[in-house]
Amino acid sequence: MKEALDKEQAFLKNLRLVAPGTLLYDGLENILKARTGGLIVVSDDPEGLAMIDGGFKIDAEMHPASLYELAKMDGAIILSEDAKRILYANVQLTPDHMIPSFETGTRHRTAERVAKQTNQLVISISQRRNVISMYWGNSKYVVRDISVILAKANQALSTLEKYKSVFEQTLTNLSSLEFENLVTLFDVATVIQRGQMVFHIAHEIETYVVQLGSEGRLVNMQLEELMSDIEDEGLLVTKDYCNSIDVSAEDVWNEMVNWDSEELLNLTLVARSLGHGNVVGNLEQPIIPRGYRILNKIPRLPMPVIENLVETFNYLPDVVDASIEELDDVEGIGEVRAKAIQEGLRRLREQALFDRYL
Repeated sequence: MKEALDKEQAFLKNLRLVAPGTLLYDGLENILKARTGGLIVVSDDPEGLAMIDGGFKIDAEMHPASLYELAKMDGAIILSEDAKRILYANVQLTPDHMIPSFETGTRHRTAERVAKQTNQLVISISQRRNVISMYWGNSKYVVRDISVILAKANQALSTLEKYKSVFEQTLTNLSSLEFENLVTLFDVATVIQRGQMVFHIAHEIETYVVQLGSEGRLVNMQLEELMSDIEDEGLLVTKDYCNSIDVSAEDVWNEMVNWDSEELLNLTLVARSLGHGNVVGNLEQPIIPRGYRILNKIPRLPMPVIENLVETFNYLPDVVDASIEELDDVEGIGEVRAKAIQEGLRRLREQALFDRYL
């Protein structure tokens, strides 16, 4: 999991360097339009600098026009790791020729080998195909046109809106079942599955926002609006029903973020990840919520107090049935807050049942 996370962080970091609105992006666009081609190493790492030969040292601030002019020469350009300074120009790169490469052009083969040897970002601009390719480590990414990314982002937003609506419906259904003590493992696994699908789409849109750079403000605003009221719902459901001793609910939820669509469609696998491996053959097994999600809906009830309630009563039905005096005995709850909790739970129950049978 850590390796996948590191790989994704490197990917997003490199995307931000070449996103619209950056000086490097403007420089790459100029080179692309002029069809001169280019080879750019974004690294001041000693290992990378050790493989350069010839050329000349510049060590000047990076400007798009300067990058464009220097790209007219055949050699590679070396930028600092933050892409803010041009260190060398017209240099020859001498990576290990034993490193395998599946590219055909000389420029792209060199870029791939340098990236694999140094694990740093190398950008190759094709003179004939008019394409910008990014290499780092064993990864490759072809920079797409902004209009294409924007179209994909808008399509993903539309899909997110539909999936969010389905997720909200499953949450409403779960709330009513929780108040009626009729929740099964199937219901919980379905809600978590739907929640993960929503977050997978949202994560994909976040990647598009990074790629769009300064052009992605409106997409980001729409994403934040869509996710604002359901951001913590999936995690709270996981906390309510996680039965695992070895890992926390947060770890279980975050682990599922890396699942592919086929794994998410397997409700038995979802149930097993929650620590219910002994009943995965029977998803109709009854299960009782702890109450994190429902209690979180009560206004002005902080999470530390919710934690105390769950620790004291263990399960949501016991909190619902608790008297004012029993609630008052919990640390952080006085008589006024105890009455507010009782009233809040009553209203939430009425609302959940009304929404379900509406």
